[in-house]
Amino acid sequence: MTTQAATLENVTPWQVDPAHTHVEFAVKHLMIATVRGRFSEITGTVSVPNNDFSRAQVEATIGVASVDTREPQRDAHLKSPDFFEVDKYPTMTFRSRRVEHASRDTNQYRLVGDLTLHGVTKEIVLEVTLEGLAKDPYGNNRAGFSATGKLSRKEFGLGWNQLLETGGVVVGDEIKISIDSQVVTKPA
Repeated sequence: MTTQAATLENVTPWQVDPAHTHVEFAVKHLMIATVRGRFSEITGTVSVPNNDFSRAQVEATIGVASVDTREPQRDAHLKSPDFFEVDKYPTMTFRSRRVEHASRDTNQYRLVGDLTLHGVTKEIVLEVTLEGLAKDPYGNNRAGFSATGKLSRKEFGLGWNQLLETGGVVVGDEIKISIDSQVVTKPA
């Protein structure tokens, strides 16, 4: 697309609504159970050309120190240099590269982008569903999305672990990601 054509497009800026956005993760613990956690500090934008979410550009920032697994001692360990090292790496960021429409007949997308976590940037893929569009009681336009994905924590330098007598490890490598988000824009 030429620059001139890009300037003729109507790009709508949407903001992530942190009160209606949940970023959660799940990881195996002791190889037998799943521990879940979430991050509560989330900001982000979705730039949508000509109301076409299949061409959206997504940017998000998460405050890593906002991690919450409902266990204060574990949260403190996750914030330490063994894992997130929040004093050195206070945020993780996501910047989309492209959106792939799974099918013209659905609201299913693949969001491909770069996740920067613990000083490492890797491409990840999120399977996204556009849950719907609505106008809130204040006249703002809203869109709801759900997304899932996976990543290897070791690929991001989060390799701390301990071996178990049974041959397993304390913390699994695969992290499952689950996101439910609303984005909002004021009417034109």
